[in-house]
Amino acid sequence: MIAVSKIAPFFSGWEETLVWSCLQGCMGHAVADNNEAPSAAMITVGDFCFLAGAPNALLAAQAEAPILVPRNEAWGQVIRSVWGGRVEKALRYAIKKEPDVFIRSRLEEYAASLPERCTLKPFDREIYEKALKENWSRDFCSLFSDSRDYQERGLGVAVICDGELVSGASSYSVYHGGIEIEVDTRPDFRQKGLACACCAGLILECLKRGLYPSWDAHDLRSVALAEKLGYHMNHPYTVYLQKQFSL
Repeated sequence: MIAVSKIAPFFSGWEETLVWSCLQGCMGHAVADNNEAPSAAMITVGDFCFLAGAPNALLAAQAEAPILVPRNEAWGQVIRSVWGGRVEKALRYAIKKEPDVFIRSRLEEYAASLPERCTLKPFDREIYEKALKENWSRDFCSLFSDSRDYQERGLGVAVICDGELVSGASSYSVYHGGIEIEVDTRPDFRQKGLACACCAGLILECLKRGLYPSWDAHDLRSVALAEKLGYHMNHPYTVYLQKQFSL
């Protein structure tokens, strides 16, 4: 096992909370090309592998998560060389981390804007178990070891309609001082403003607790929702998606 202190310099300045989660010992794991004197390392948290240091083909070949994130284009070249047609290049969108950007009154308005029969509820054990049963909602809490772990470290807000979990915003991962937001809505309940409502509720709860609600967008629709909630886009970045996984 590699000591994270030996690989931390490779990831210095990388504004990705999943990287922070691993380096801080909260979630995920790291491997290096050499445990005693590493020159490259890979951090894996959930669906993401982050590669940094001196580009290394043997290390890139070990990636098991569906989303490979290169630190730079040199790593991108290695990924393409190793994985070839088994990966496809895509863009994600980094969102600025601005703790004082949120307008609470606007978030409260969004959180209250729910259709009839729908209510906003914090994630409890029952909602945790509901989330794990469905493919669309599993990532709300799949990185936590169990319900107790989620209740101690995680945080989420769900939309419940007629007793069913239909939308939610939750801590995909945690790091010291914040969470990384995971948001989704059951396909038959989309385009109703539910994602906006539960995200607003989760951000408000984070602000109450002194946590930062970090957001990373997988497409431009996610960017648009983030901007509606008060965030600002930083920049697009390149990832590689392993084709054998369904994302």
